[in-house]
Amino acid sequence: MSQKIHLSVQWVLPITIGAYLLALLFLPSPVSAINQIPTPDPKPGSYGIAATKTQDPPTVGATITTPGSGGSYNTNALTVSGICPDGLLVQLYNNGVMVGSTMCTNGSFTIEISLFAGINELSAIVYDNLEQAGPGSNTISVTYTDTQFTAFGALVTLTISYGRRSASAGADLVWPLQLSGGNGPYAFSVDWGDGSDEVLKSQSLAGLVNINHVFKKAGIYPVNVKVTDSNGVSAFLQVIALSNGVLDGSEAAEVVEETKEVTRVIWIPAAIAVALCVPIFWLGRRSQITSLRNKMLKERDTYKEK
Repeated sequence: MSQKIHLSVQWVLPITIGAYLLALLFLPSPVSAINQIPTPDPKPGSYGIAATKTQDPPTVGATITTPGSGGSYNTNALTVSGICPDGLLVQLYNNGVMVGSTMCTNGSFTIEISLFAGINELSAIVYDNLEQAGPGSNTISVTYTDTQFTAFGALVTLTISYGRRSASAGADLVWPLQLSGGNGPYAFSVDWGDGSDEVLKSQSLAGLVNINHVFKKAGIYPVNVKVTDSNGVSAFLQVIALSNGVLDGSEAAEVVEETKEVTRVIWIPAAIAVALCVPIFWLGRRSQITSLRNKMLKERDTYKEK
């Protein structure tokens, strides 16, 4: 008897797993993690399972519309514009190096950058609030001929590794920049985009430069950095700072939607498993009774033959 009941109960596990896999079809994909979770008020015989879901990466990229490919310039300042999916971060690259970033607003973006001497291959990549990259943009090729500052030596360039950095409101946000070219000392001016006064900073030598700021309120802020060397040669870049915290009504419309994890408790597999336990147990008992009956009939027949 015990062996028959044991085999019947064993059926519960594969059926429960199968029912759970079927229930996953009701969840939007993709599912990034499945975890057991405690339930505050579970029903008798129920079991909670949590599924954590992340959003899909962007499927539409940016398109650079201005300037046109093949242009030639004799100043190193250039405004790059284009179209993009609204609400995403647009990072601009020049010869594979990030030279600026901005938010896509109302389906378009505009970034002012500094050109390198010679050929400049411009492209853009969009990122969502989970830092997932979308498709790359078209590539625009322009040429910058350095005529004004040749006598002063190499151009000054500013490049970055982060198109967007964040810190909590009231905390210090530190941003590393890479300064190269030109001749020191260098003078920096930083507009943090929150209405505060421009921050002035000096740097004696080229290399890694850290700028920092404390935002008093949560929000998204365009940060503009300009550097000038001792010969008057300038470079600049534009980036996006994110200050995290509680927003008031006026700021709520400006902030990027925070990263969200969607958690759902799946009761369907547990309910199916519980519902199937009764017929499974009944079938086990019926199998046991049938087996005993057959055994008794066999023993009876054997006894009659004797």
